Amino acid sequence: MYSTGRGSYSVVVGDLNNDTHLDIVVSGAYANIVSVLLGRGDGSFAYQATYSTGSRPYSVAVGDFNYDTHLDIVVANRNDETVSVLLGFGNGSFANQTKYLAGSAPTSVAVGDFNNDTHLDIVVAHSYDEAVSVLLGYGNGSFANQTRYSTGFHSWSVVVDDFNNDIHLDVVVANFDDNTVSVLLGYGDGSFANQTKYLAGSAPISVAVGDFNYDTHLDIVVANRNDDTVSVLLGYGNGSFENQKKYSTGSKPLSVGVTDFNNDTRLDIVTANLGDNTISILLGYGDGSFANQTTYSTGSGPKAVAVGDFNHDTRTDIVVVNINDGTVSILLRSIALDDFNKDTYPDIVVANQGTSTISILLGYGNGSFANQTKYSTGSWPWSVAVTDFNNDTHLDIVVANNNDNTISVLLGYGNGSFTNQTKYSTGSGPIAVAVGDFNNDTQLDIVVANNGDNTVSILLGYSNGSFANQIKYSAGSGPYAVAVDDFNNDNQLDIVVTNANNNTMSILLGHGNGVFEKQIIYATGTTPSSVAVGDLNKDTYLDIVVTNSNGESASVYLGYPKEGFLNQMRLMTGNGSRPKSFAIGYFNKDGQMDIAVANSGTNNIGIFLRYDNGSFANQITYSTGSSPWSLAIGDFNDDLVLDIVVANRDSDNIGVFLGHSNGSFSSQKVFTIGFKSQPNMVAIGDFNNDTLLDIICANYGTNSIGVLLGYGNGSFANVKFFRTSYGSHPFSISVGDLDSDGKLDFVVANEDAENLNTFLQTC
Repeated sequence: MYSTGRGSYSVVVGDLNNDTHLDIVVSGAYANIVSVLLGRGDGSFAYQATYSTGSRPYSVAVGDFNYDTHLDIVVANRNDETVSVLLGFGNGSFANQTKYLAGSAPTSVAVGDFNNDTHLDIVVAHSYDEAVSVLLGYGNGSFANQTRYSTGFHSWSVVVDDFNNDIHLDVVVANFDDNTVSVLLGYGDGSFANQTKYLAGSAPISVAVGDFNYDTHLDIVVANRNDDTVSVLLGYGNGSFENQKKYSTGSKPLSVGVTDFNNDTRLDIVTANLGDNTISILLGYGDGSFANQTTYSTGSGPKAVAVGDFNHDTRTDIVVVNINDGTVSILLRSIALDDFNKDTYPDIVVANQGTSTISILLGYGNGSFANQTKYSTGSWPWSVAVTDFNNDTHLDIVVANNNDNTISVLLGYGNGSFTNQTKYSTGSGPIAVAVGDFNNDTQLDIVVANNGDNTVSILLGYSNGSFANQIKYSAGSGPYAVAVDDFNNDNQLDIVVTNANNNTMSILLGHGNGVFEKQIIYATGTTPSSVAVGDLNKDTYLDIVVTNSNGESASVYLGYPKEGFLNQMRLMTGNGSRPKSFAIGYFNKDGQMDIAVANSGTNNIGIFLRYDNGSFANQITYSTGSSPWSLAIGDFNDDLVLDIVVANRDSDNIGVFLGHSNGSFSSQKVFTIGFKSQPNMVAIGDFNNDTLLDIICANYGTNSIGVLLGYGNGSFANVKFFRTSYGSHPFSISVGDLDSDGKLDFVVANEDAENLNTFLQTC
């Protein structure tokens, strides 16, 4: 837990200092502050920094209000009828507040572009005068005076999204004292229709949205404080909703959130329960219904809940604000899948760091799971692996316990249940675990990466599922990930470890008797976090790829017989650049292939011009929008010189750079894709058969594909949208003539829908 201000009421997450790590903002209602906790990327956070607000800050949200690519903060101040806007500097610090009037007793705030001018606006629910206030943004961090719209009595929570699929943002409000939710449909010009009310449970106090039944229409979930339930209202896609269906939660749920906790692509629900100091998780079946709750302990008086990936393991973690003890609780997750009860259906094991347990959820084979069964582990279980340690054909579990320097081994009975843990000592701060037979006795052994004392531990296994005491070997500074394989083709398993603190990887070659040579160290990029092994160049020798989470590259090491690995050759893209995409082309017409790279961390593209001797000039950069994720090259203005288009994910636009024949480029020309569109991939082609290049982008945030038709002079028409499905999160796009009719078509890969969308050109 981490200390925040007294009376912590609301929490939101975002990357406040542009380091790719999620940070936390908490409103401290009793101290009249907001607290900012900057994330380190490993699930831990720096001590809070505090900023003054108005009186009794109840709710907090973030957004870029002045188009400088830095997140800003807006706070609803309940006692002085204002909202406070704190503009961010991009380094995790903020300017002093600017206040705006916002109605009587504002209790909840949300942001969105309500008038489609690409500037973020604010909506505030105020609890004493049955209304919400809308403050339209000017795009420079300032806002117009409020406009009010009627709601139910004691409106307490507000959320924005598009409920009728007209691409205009709408508003939903939880009305605490008349047991309803109000839906106000937006016209797209900053104004809204009159409310339509729907019944909820007793004292609805928090609202969230998501597509719970995979029909591409948004649904609503409401936390009902007085009857310990959540209400789910399924949407018809036209802005109207079915009657509620209620599910039990813990005592006095005060906040509700939505995400996919078990990686089954179906949305789940989480509530913060003030009355019994818990959170409840309700796993979704994907048809609009939910399993019974599973509860987890928090601090004293959990008031608000938010979700995000705080340790870069691709799994959703939870942050809970505890009002009574002025803290936030972080619950990180590690997860593995396998068949624990031999019914051929995948089951789930989850490491619950906040409660020092693992949860087993047995699968039914239809995508749903039984209620969890918990087993105790050591303190702060961080990493989990599944295998058969005692050769009984039943799967067993090993867990690395980061806080008490142990691993836990739980042997399986083959019916989905497990023995109580047996613990074994490791080095300090075990953070990752892998298995293999290191001494060729046909028994699986364990290797553990110990982040705290810069070692790896080897525990040799016996045939009964027990293990010998550890043998430790030195690694680099801050071991973070570990993998095993045969890197020198001697038929003996070796070990590779990434060392996050000194930017290296270590190779420990095995002798086949459980003994390893001293580490061989190779330089990596900044903060190597994960490692993968495979034969990349088909020479029968294993190669290694390391991703550098804070750095400027992924590092590739090609394996050679008896020579270890070829040292990497890297083209430096700059500190914190985090390159996401690259393309190759002849930019200066010298017959040498040049490279363009999208640097998501430093908000630029980098150009590397190649010399005749095969080396490259230093990078030349051109500014982009926020977080460029993808780029493509083509001739957009018919001058026979290559141009570049880049998808700027966090500024919701694409940028076009026109090329000059000497390898230089113009400043970017921006084309808007829409609020929260998050374009993360871009491709080019002639999509209307006019011989001019057009642009297509996959919009992760709005579940759509955008097509911009080219005029042949470097400019483009306004974007035209094609919908995928709600929650599909289109991630990748490919262009080609799929039906052999001479016209370009495209295929989209949807990350969270487990499908592809095919779009055929018909004109």
